[in-house]
Amino acid sequence: MLVAAGALLLAGGGLAAVATTALAGNSDPNAEAGHQRTTLATTISCPDVGDRLRQVPSGARLQVSKGLAALDRQVATAYEQMSGSQGNKVLSNDVLSRLKQQRSKTIGTMANAIARNAKRPTYLMAMSGCTTKPTGDRLNAAGQTGSQYGTKSTNDGWGQSPSQDPAQGGDPSQQGQSQVPGQSQDPNQGQSQGQQGGPSPDDFADINTVQPNAGDPPFAAPQGSGASTGTFTSECGRNEDGHFNSDNVIVTPGVSNGAHHTHDYVGNKSTDANSNDQSLAASDTTCTNGDLSTYYWPVLRKLDGTSENTPGAGHDGNNGSVLTPASVTIQYRGSQAGAVRAMPQDLRIITGDAKALTNGTANANASWSCTGFENRQLKDKYPLCPQGSQVVRTFAFQNCWDGQNTDSANHRTHVAFSDRNGQCPQGFTAIPQLVERLTYDVPQGDSFAVDSFPEQLHKPITDHGDFINVMPTDLMNKAVDCINRGQKCT
Repeated sequence: MLVAAGALLLAGGGLAAVATTALAGNSDPNAEAGHQRTTLATTISCPDVGDRLRQVPSGARLQVSKGLAALDRQVATAYEQMSGSQGNKVLSNDVLSRLKQQRSKTIGTMANAIARNAKRPTYLMAMSGCTTKPTGDRLNAAGQTGSQYGTKSTNDGWGQSPSQDPAQGGDPSQQGQSQVPGQSQDPNQGQSQGQQGGPSPDDFADINTVQPNAGDPPFAAPQGSGASTGTFTSECGRNEDGHFNSDNVIVTPGVSNGAHHTHDYVGNKSTDANSNDQSLAASDTTCTNGDLSTYYWPVLRKLDGTSENTPGAGHDGNNGSVLTPASVTIQYRGSQAGAVRAMPQDLRIITGDAKALTNGTANANASWSCTGFENRQLKDKYPLCPQGSQVVRTFAFQNCWDGQNTDSANHRTHVAFSDRNGQCPQGFTAIPQLVERLTYDVPQGDSFAVDSFPEQLHKPITDHGDFINVMPTDLMNKAVDCINRGQKCT
């Protein structure tokens, strides 16, 4: 929901608040649109506790996982309540005050669990306070977030390392059992104030208006002297088996609905919140080459008015029919700087940031495009593709490993991106770069969106991918050999 003063209307696939405040001296409610102010839509932004974690002893992992999930629930509930306040500053401040109290208690519980076997992370206690944050969308007098009010696309190139700016806060969260944004028994009925907002029409861009910005299209082999130019492709299907859940086994293991949005899986057939290294290794797979790895990402939905009141779907503000990808390509690539080494078994990597709207773009790393236009990549816009062209989502994962850890407390610091020349940061070594390319047949127009945390408003910049390496050792060695020899293997 976009927070502003005024009435509520359906717009852009969700709710928008109508800005009806007239200019000073004009009390006529029927005043011309040109004499009315526009209102900047806002959401709730909280410091991202999970991103700041640096050490989580094994004995504290479940407690920390439950704490992170509780923080997510708390923010989602506060977001719903603030949306219902319709711009009332006093009520909004009350919501933020209650949210701070809840977060302080939860963070304290997490810190206590960590302190039993490690140094107490006192720095986390300063992360309980939250603020409101402008979304970049402006609500005009008609209650619409028209494209004339939009933020400019960054049009960054595909597959580049995200910026290294510090994270700016924002841990979408919610606690409590009240109705969650998006819950609706009748999708054709007027939406309640708890309804999730977004995306905005301004979150879309005509691909024809985007200048080429990505050089070679995705899956082109690295070039240059000494580059490892081969590729290894794992054929894993398109999730024809319907493996979906709203868990996140990497970030919130052991917690059901830890993602608050629905994930689409290929590869390992058993992955859910309760999976571990042993259960994943004992599972079957959708991959034809015996690759047991887990590949997952948020589903893309057609905004067709349907709603299913289940966790990760309508219960968490994610409405519409799930779109099955037309194609899924799982490919591993080489390094511009030289040979790559094998990934370790059970390596976990997250690319992109599900909370990039509130966290900032430091870890955002998904790209959007259209078939036939893949030298034009969008980071913060959904592409509007011409007739006959498919929407393309691309995830290029981190390609450098610290050589020691298969995971880290924030699930990021054990891996990194190489620079533009393929050089890894000091202390890191090159591994095969996982690149996932998904295509979709979508309806024409701004009629689709990725699942997200409620207060992230389905922004395209929040798209992300998750991966757990469960390749048998001999298969990983084959992949590395193919890449380093410059061959194309499956």
